[in-house]
Amino acid sequence: MTQKKLLGIAGLGWMFDAMDVGILSFVLAALAKEWGLSAGQIGFAGSINSIGMMVGAFLFGLMADRKGRKTVFIITLLLFSIGSGLSALATSFGLFLCLRFLIGMGLGGELPVASTLVSETVAAHERGRIIVLLESFWAGGWILAALLSYFVIPSYGWRAAMMICTIPAFYALYLRMGLPDSPQFQKAEKRKVSIFTQVVEVWGKPYRKKTAMLWILWFCVVFSYYGMFLWLPSVMVMKGYSLIKSFEYVLIMTLAQLPGYFSVAWLIEKAGRKFVLIVYLVGTAISAYFFGNADSLNVLVISGAFLSFFNLGAWGALYAYTPEQYPGIMRGAGSGMAAGAGRFGGIFGPLLIGSLVAKGTSTSSIFLIFCVAILIGALAVMVLGTETKQQELQ
Repeated sequence: MTQKKLLGIAGLGWMFDAMDVGILSFVLAALAKEWGLSAGQIGFAGSINSIGMMVGAFLFGLMADRKGRKTVFIITLLLFSIGSGLSALATSFGLFLCLRFLIGMGLGGELPVASTLVSETVAAHERGRIIVLLESFWAGGWILAALLSYFVIPSYGWRAAMMICTIPAFYALYLRMGLPDSPQFQKAEKRKVSIFTQVVEVWGKPYRKKTAMLWILWFCVVFSYYGMFLWLPSVMVMKGYSLIKSFEYVLIMTLAQLPGYFSVAWLIEKAGRKFVLIVYLVGTAISAYFFGNADSLNVLVISGAFLSFFNLGAWGALYAYTPEQYPGIMRGAGSGMAAGAGRFGGIFGPLLIGSLVAKGTSTSSIFLIFCVAILIGALAVMVLGTETKQQELQ
């Protein structure tokens, strides 16, 4: 299979994943009005999704080292696609939460497995660039979610938007026909070891420093991302803009994700992973500060666009950097566990924001928390990280 075809297949799966995550933020803003949800309930819904992602990243990451990248990639796509369709039929908030947990499992498992599959297939000198381009499909998914929300939810309701998210289920079935597994997995010695052994290996002496760095980095990035971006439409409504106007402004901010990815795709093989991660994380922190303190629409939209640019660029570098820390025999487990550890941040972030909003905490104070968290992640990379630019995977 050609490199472009593999990137397209994995990228479309990534895009559908992003569409589902993105549409949740708009659906929650609509549900808050339709079902009369409190700020705490909105935050809890975002956290339930992240709990599912944490469980999925951990379990499916372990499974990928046993059953193969391709098999797990297809299973996770089916899980979140079918779950999205069923959630459109939810008649209560409790049932909606249960389905969001299942969807989250699929979402959380698919991302690290897809990046591992592509990492193990492309050449070292362009691996970073290709992984960032894979991540750029995330922006396409968010743009699709914003467009769906802007044109579908106000006229046809949130259920219609969720039904559209079932499309990946048919795509996943199509994947079975032609997607090969990664060459490294096919060559690797197949081991039957316990989950406990896999966890111990990731924290073994050769990888302890790398694992600590990744877990801190993933926690800080996921905490800030899901805390900020799941709340963007709701924050706009809180600042006095209508639901439709909020969707419109968030769509404009989302468009800035694409140049963020493309700039990192260009930089990552020239400047290296560490440099790109640190610069884009610091850019995210500065943007978060100005967004939280914005006192006019222009400042709000411009700082929100820079927030999208730097934050999603950092995500691209993160997915390129993570699989490079481990040898092939434990790469799925190591990447999946790092992503799973990060999902603790995705659980805590929305819950914390829901609690702070309910207490009347100012937007500036809330976004200052994200600013600090992102800087801690950058510091972990600076102190504990090692450069992996153009290194051959073990």
